[in-house]
Amino acid sequence: MEHRNITGRGAAHNPKNRFERIEVEPDLDHLDEFDELEDGETRPDTVYLRDYSRSIITTNDSPDVGFDASVNPYRGCSHGCSYCMDGDTPILMADGNIRPLEELRVGEGIIGTVVRGRYRRYAKTRVLDHWQTRKRAYRITLGDGTSLVASGDHRFLTERGWKFVTGTGCGEGQRPHLTMNNKLMGMGAFALSPEIDRNYKLGYLCGLIRGDGHIGTYAYKRNGRVGTSVVHRFRLALCDHEALERASKYLLEFGVKTQSFVFQEALIGRKDIHAIRSSSRGNVERVADVAAFPSSPSESWRKGFLAGIFDAEGSHLANTLRISNTDPEIVERVMESLKFFGFLFIVEVSSKNRNRPMKVVRICGGLREHLRFFHITNPAISRKRSIEGIAIKSGADLRVKSIETVGERTLYDIMTGTGDFIANGIVSHNCFARPNHEYLGFSAGLDFETRIMVKEDAPELLRKELSSKKWKSRTLAMSVATDAYQPVERKLEITRRCLEVLAEFRNPVAIVTKNHLVTRDIDLLSELAENNAASVMVSLTTLDDDLRRRMEPRTSSPSRRLATIEKLSGAGIPVGVMAAPVIPGLTDHELPKLLEAAAEAGAVSAGYTMLRLPYAVAPLFEDWLVRNYPDRRGKILNRIREIRGGKLNDPRFGSRMKGEGFYADHVSKLFAVAVRKAGLRGKHAPLSAEAFRVPGGQPSLFD
Repeated sequence: MEHRNITGRGAAHNPKNRFERIEVEPDLDHLDEFDELEDGETRPDTVYLRDYSRSIITTNDSPDVGFDASVNPYRGCSHGCSYCMDGDTPILMADGNIRPLEELRVGEGIIGTVVRGRYRRYAKTRVLDHWQTRKRAYRITLGDGTSLVASGDHRFLTERGWKFVTGTGCGEGQRPHLTMNNKLMGMGAFALSPEIDRNYKLGYLCGLIRGDGHIGTYAYKRNGRVGTSVVHRFRLALCDHEALERASKYLLEFGVKTQSFVFQEALIGRKDIHAIRSSSRGNVERVADVAAFPSSPSESWRKGFLAGIFDAEGSHLANTLRISNTDPEIVERVMESLKFFGFLFIVEVSSKNRNRPMKVVRICGGLREHLRFFHITNPAISRKRSIEGIAIKSGADLRVKSIETVGERTLYDIMTGTGDFIANGIVSHNCFARPNHEYLGFSAGLDFETRIMVKEDAPELLRKELSSKKWKSRTLAMSVATDAYQPVERKLEITRRCLEVLAEFRNPVAIVTKNHLVTRDIDLLSELAENNAASVMVSLTTLDDDLRRRMEPRTSSPSRRLATIEKLSGAGIPVGVMAAPVIPGLTDHELPKLLEAAAEAGAVSAGYTMLRLPYAVAPLFEDWLVRNYPDRRGKILNRIREIRGGKLNDPRFGSRMKGEGFYADHVSKLFAVAVRKAGLRGKHAPLSAEAFRVPGGQPSLFD
């Protein structure tokens, strides 16, 4: 990796984005570039892009962050939460296969869901992280027999939205949770994959070769020679290499060696057609034997046969699964095997005017039955197994029939690009903690600092949401995704206009910021504070300004942040200090002096979080260490691994903010002693929503 010294930025490059880029056109009509430049310095241009999202209040139920609703005028990174399921849980892969949750690997394609139009639909996504933990587990059994084992904190999609496995209706632990007869969303339990034994392979070759292959022996007279010549020929041509590769492999196991060749060159709009062939008498006769129909087909042979004939003559389009053929014997074998496995089907004739009419066998029952067909037969061609874009509908009985404790278990979880995955046929929530810029199609590196998404109409959206009868007033967190007081706020004043709306409605707001610019809005914050509806946490990472310039080059200096605390406190606004992030081996030793200085400036509370390095952030931080503290790199990274279970990141709630182990405990105790000596509280007193009002109407709390 090439290291470049780029002045005024924390990252030196853009690592490769994990997501497919989306087209975002910059619009600079009145979002002028604003940078605090110093003479003689050159910095990468910052581009501000319009964010056209139609909502402004983001909700979450993570137990680690201390709030459940936030306002983000500028787009940055989102927080995460952790849930988990039994390792044996079958997960639906992007190619239509299933695999146990514990065996998934980062980067693999799986199926999640997205909302398009009126429906939630199946969509391809990728595994972004994978981890395990040990927790109390529960078995959820549904009406159709589907069974799932998960922690009480796991969430499933129901007909009434996302619900936890366990919870209470009131008091501590209150949250939406599963109750008897809640209907879960999905298609229901997956069928088991077939055993790939000798009979399965024979069945597969029979279906594929009879459906799309050519076997023949021809006699002909050659000019100038006496007698006839005999030619033996086997050929199998397909567009999809997966079926050809499987057939070639299986044939070799039965003693038939084939050669590959291009059967037809690619045409406009079409791919090359590849083929395998053999011209020896022994091989051709052996292929004919292999492709023969058995007198008493076994269950395994039937599974292979259905897979082979589907690869040869099947299709799965618009949620319709068909197998077509003109050979009456093949169609009869298909129907016999489908009946054997309990499939319902309809036989249609699509070409009545031909000498041999085309018969189409269409499997009934929708996606649930289509997936059962794919899973028990295991066709080779992945594109034919795609369910992408199909709406989530099912006639299966997916009502909750029982939830029982099964004791403590090792459980697993993943993070995906869509925020969910399909677990044993049920839509299942996952941890959703990653740099939001990557979700937007940018890199988490330099793009994160130079491609800023701006929600220009945030104040108008906020007013609309607070005026809604559905809104129940509660504390809104600000500066959750990115700092609400970043440099461009001086010109755009979006954050200030949001505060004007909050002050008008008297809705409580809690702000975390690194910048002195927050003092500009003391008038609005003071007005809210009079109703116990405002608090500010000033993030203070270090008292060393040289370190601050290296680590946070475009933020207020430590002295300015302390002055911010003093000014806010003097105006009667509850203010605290957030030591975040604490970097083991670099800034942790500063905690006592840092908290003492904040208390002297007027802070009344304090908090801290340990450095987190999710996904693309980890290599960026390592690169930063190489450029700034190469002699301390090893010590710092080892300390981070010590508190993160041997890794650079631990996404589990309960540990991700503070870490675990001896060194994490040492920092926790150091912080507690420093807080006590400085006379600070461990956290802010709760804010109040009692003064909330809808301008021109009655306070919504009493509606």
